[in-house]
Amino acid sequence: MTKLKKPSNPSIPQTNMSKTQNTVDENAKTIKNEIIKTIKNLPDGLKTYPIRDLVKHAEQFGPYLKQQRLETNQVRKFLDAVNRLKADLAETGEFAKVETEVVLLKPKLAYAAARQKAAKPLDEVMSAAIDKVHSKEDFERLVQLLESIIAYHKAEGGK
Repeated sequence: MTKLKKPSNPSIPQTNMSKTQNTVDENAKTIKNEIIKTIKNLPDGLKTYPIRDLVKHAEQFGPYLKQQRLETNQVRKFLDAVNRLKADLAETGEFAKVETEVVLLKPKLAYAAARQKAAKPLDEVMSAAIDKVHSKEDFERLVQLLESIIAYHKAEGGK
């Protein structure tokens, strides 16, 4: 996405490009807020996030993160930690052994968001999701959400 330039002559009105940008920003906030609202309203943990809704949300949210110029290296420690927990859980099969580390994913993402503004929307969505993780099945749905978002981010040309 190209950066919008301000008109060189202040007496020239802003073009429709700024209106278009505002619409894109509003749509992006809407999808982020819709995902968060859906997650917070799940009755019995993240495992109850309907998979079709999850994929639809990721399909809309991934390109937004690309537009925000999120790069996966900006959230690499978070992604690495999720993958380590996924492996640990596969090995032990006991969620209780990784639960503390799952909750501690939130500060890792908050740190990435504090360092890079583009990571903030991902932080907000994933923090809401982490709050709903209370079982192995919830964690598996968390991983599916993250992997889906990153897949659509990369499909959009994200790095």
